[in-house]
Amino acid sequence: MEEEDGVELLQRYRRDRRVLLNFILSGSLIKKVVMPPGAVSLDDVDLDQVSVDHVLNCAKKGGMLELSEAIRDFHDSTLFPTMNKTDSLDEFFLVTNPESSGTPPRRAPPPISVSTPSSVMPILSKSESFRSTEPAEPPIEHTEPSSEPLELSIDDIDDFEDDDEEEVDSRRISRRHPNDASDLSLRLPSFLTGITDDDLRETAFEILLASAGASGGLIVPSREKKKEKKSRLMRKLGRSKTENPISQPQQGSGLIGLLETMRIQLEISEAMDTRTRIGLLNALIGKVGKRMDTILVPLELLCCISRTEFSDKKAYMRWQKRQLNMLEEGLVNHPAVGFGESGRKASDLRILLTKIEESESLPSSSGELQRTECLRSLRDIAIPLAERPARGDLTGEICHWADGYHLNVRLYEKLLLSVFDVLDEGKLTEEVEEILELLKSTWRILGITETMHYTCYTWVLFRQFLITGERGILQHAIEQLKKIPLKEQRGPQERLQLKSLCSKVKDEDGFQDFSFLQSFLIPIQKWADKKLENYHLHFAEGPAMMEDIVTVAMVTRRLLVEESDTVTKLGHATERDQIEWYISSSLKYAFTRILQIVDATAESTHEHPLASLAVETKKLLKKDASLYILILSKWNPRAAAVSACLLHKLYGSKLKPFVDAAEHLTEDVVSVFPAADGLEQYIMALISSVNEVETVETYCKGKLTPYQIETTSGTLVLRWVNSQLGRILEWVERAIKQEHWDPISPQQRHGSSIVEVYRIIEETIDQFFSLEVPMRPSELNSLFRGIDNAFQMFTNHVIEKFVSKEDLIPPVPILTRYKKEVGIKAFVKREIIDPRLPDERRSSQINILTTPKLCVQLNTLHYAVSQLNKLEDSIRQRWTRKRPQENVNIKKSLNGLQESSIDKNPFDGSRKDINTAIDRICEFTGTKIIFWDLRDQFIDNLYRPSVSQSRLEMLVEPLDLVLNQLCDVVVEPLRDRIVTGLLQASLEGLLRVLLDGGPSRVFSLNDARLLEEDLETLKEFFISGGDGLPRGTVENQVSRVRSVIKLHGCETRVLIDELKSASGLELQGNRSRLGADSQTLLRVLCHRCDSEASHFLKKQYKIPSSTS
Repeated sequence: MEEEDGVELLQRYRRDRRVLLNFILSGSLIKKVVMPPGAVSLDDVDLDQVSVDHVLNCAKKGGMLELSEAIRDFHDSTLFPTMNKTDSLDEFFLVTNPESSGTPPRRAPPPISVSTPSSVMPILSKSESFRSTEPAEPPIEHTEPSSEPLELSIDDIDDFEDDDEEEVDSRRISRRHPNDASDLSLRLPSFLTGITDDDLRETAFEILLASAGASGGLIVPSREKKKEKKSRLMRKLGRSKTENPISQPQQGSGLIGLLETMRIQLEISEAMDTRTRIGLLNALIGKVGKRMDTILVPLELLCCISRTEFSDKKAYMRWQKRQLNMLEEGLVNHPAVGFGESGRKASDLRILLTKIEESESLPSSSGELQRTECLRSLRDIAIPLAERPARGDLTGEICHWADGYHLNVRLYEKLLLSVFDVLDEGKLTEEVEEILELLKSTWRILGITETMHYTCYTWVLFRQFLITGERGILQHAIEQLKKIPLKEQRGPQERLQLKSLCSKVKDEDGFQDFSFLQSFLIPIQKWADKKLENYHLHFAEGPAMMEDIVTVAMVTRRLLVEESDTVTKLGHATERDQIEWYISSSLKYAFTRILQIVDATAESTHEHPLASLAVETKKLLKKDASLYILILSKWNPRAAAVSACLLHKLYGSKLKPFVDAAEHLTEDVVSVFPAADGLEQYIMALISSVNEVETVETYCKGKLTPYQIETTSGTLVLRWVNSQLGRILEWVERAIKQEHWDPISPQQRHGSSIVEVYRIIEETIDQFFSLEVPMRPSELNSLFRGIDNAFQMFTNHVIEKFVSKEDLIPPVPILTRYKKEVGIKAFVKREIIDPRLPDERRSSQINILTTPKLCVQLNTLHYAVSQLNKLEDSIRQRWTRKRPQENVNIKKSLNGLQESSIDKNPFDGSRKDINTAIDRICEFTGTKIIFWDLRDQFIDNLYRPSVSQSRLEMLVEPLDLVLNQLCDVVVEPLRDRIVTGLLQASLEGLLRVLLDGGPSRVFSLNDARLLEEDLETLKEFFISGGDGLPRGTVENQVSRVRSVIKLHGCETRVLIDELKSASGLELQGNRSRLGADSQTLLRVLCHRCDSEASHFLKKQYKIPSSTS
């Protein structure tokens, strides 16, 4: 392979050298050019033998250039080894391959002449050896026209700017990497005779002439001075920017002009063209009815072209060697049909070929005789070998001069190379359609079919794409690739022929058999696979070319699948499997690269490598999805899911040990978990964006193993939350112990303890949401419950020191009747007397809870419950921002767990307890004011000794003072509630006076009107003209007291009758007509200043009389 690349590079260098020399010599850089003897124009000069240094020196000096001197300088330089301009003096390059030069001559070499080489210029092809010469002719001076429209110096060449920037850039690219195609080689055996590319090119042109001769298009052109021909680039180089293009001489039309174009494209000299045409025409003399495309071309040319037509013996020997090698390669070395009985003929043919070559070293007479006899014998052996049936055709109809197809397709490959512009290998020539049509005429000789043509043309275009990098060439190759017919589209004869075309080639796995399509398409397939198996690297700058390469790989694969055993070689059953393999391979390479980058930068970034790896993996997936997957999805709709699942698996293998070892919320955990969870969420989003949800779940269950980040992280967060909640409870207890229940300020009339509680709770919440680790709703619910418990604990601490209501209300006195009866013990039926009196400890507890402190406690609890809504809303908003609902359903189904929901009312327990505590404080405050603070004025002295002497008006002023104090301290939302508590306590105190006032209180029938007035006074006091409690609320509260006062206004007999009937009705679950129960009626009668009532009570209930 390296040897072939070296030869190709040398040939490319020689062609470029000839082009540049042709430009310098035909332009205005040199004033006068003197042709060597025997040359009429530059087309007759072998530029390979012109010294470039000599030409450039003449151009710089501005003098006349004698090409004979330039040729002499070149030959003088060949006397020394060609150096590679290094310090080593032992290195040089051989132009020829010593192993393929044949056997050494048997006679001694001629003596070396010390004279300088003759200044003779051969009429040869530009591609012939630069050591050959031809007979000398008188020198002819070659001068340029007198008008010189453009003055250029040799230094101006470096500054030349082509108008067609795209064309020059394309040319620059095509020359930049001449060995890009080294990875692409046909699966064909190498030539044993050492045939070179130049040999193939020259022979291919001879085959083309023979094919043209079969259609009558072969004529010998007259020898005259040719006009100068320039390519586009040379025309641009030869004119200024402002000058109009020089008119191009019109080329010959029809087949003649097209053959001339092919000669130029294949770089064949006019002399060789003429010799070949004459030789082919002479070969048909005397062969009536014989087509030119049925003759054995190399054999006929050997017979019809003599040595005398070559003035240079070396050129003739090289030409003859090429023809002999073609015969050996085409008939003997790689036959498509076994020799059988012709095996001896094959060995005889090799002997004859050797003798023909050796005849040149003999004296002229004996050598010519040996050559003639050998050629005659060669014809007798070669023709039967060439006419062996191999393609399913008739013997003699087609000349099988190249029995094995390897040489045929190599020659056809050289012909197809003529479709490219010589100076711009990234462009097709303008005559490409005509050239391809002309090449069809060679199919008969070379045995080319339509399938073989499209296959070879695809190969040539694709290889040219590798050399030039031109995408247009690649797209044209794809068009030809798609034209290759499948098996069912081929005819039976073509299928039979293609089946017979096989070769055995040694590769990395040893010798293997390759069919025709495999020989051409497997290298393309492997090259495309090599690029696509690491497409992130090869198409890193953009996927513009990738789509075409994928098309090449897929179409090539489709064709190869039809070949025997191809599926097993490719290793992938379907196109989708192939695309998945590309994705898998390339992503693994890319993931390995980012692993190396992360490891290299781990110390400098101060970030955990797994966190950095998650970020880089996400970037890789985004790039893959946005650039490459769009292309691959055309061949596999699940390409995005395949890519995402693979990266999920690759990263998961690195993450799992870390997750399994995590026990606490360390810095590394807080760094790695969010990055890993973000990657997993993006992967799920990508998968769900290209598939149905049901399909995603089914696909992912078999492909993905969840990272379990939320589960592990949730466990760690719960541990943290529990520890923080214990800290909150400690702070609540501390705040309560330090609380004195003084308002913070006139504007902030709540205690400082609740502010401290909210501060510690908000700090905990901030810390909770600052944890960037993934969380589930269960962790948030745990935090909610902990906060709820903290507020409940705070509420319980606020009211835990309250005494019971019974401790505030004095004991109920015993029931007595109005008249006193000495000697009768006091006995009350079903009446229980509470003998308790508040002890000193309870009295101190009650006295400490002053009205202002009770109001501050109310304000504190109100502040606590009013801020709960804001706290809950804030937590929910932050949770929504922290955990958006992306791919929750997919992750839930993959984990196999039911996603828990956030509690709808997480603080209901706190709200209920706080409101209950507020109601209790309001009730306690009212009771304390009436029964404790105002006991002497209200409970003990109201209506004593009589109603008229101690009216309720005397209590309005102290009640007003208390009410003002409450309204000044209690916040506005709680005023009605605390005042209602005071109203209820006042009414309870009034009922206490009316029903349980003790022996010192008696009421007459006339007192009912006064009591009604006092009740109205109390009602209006709390309504306060509309500024106090709502009238309806007050009316509802005083209704019970009003019913008792109405009883005091009833006649004694009516009350007695009602009491008698009420006892029976109560047994039946009903009330009396007056709506009072028996206990109320009994107490009203006990306080009635009436002897009838006293007598009744004494007789019926044995109630003792009052002592006062």
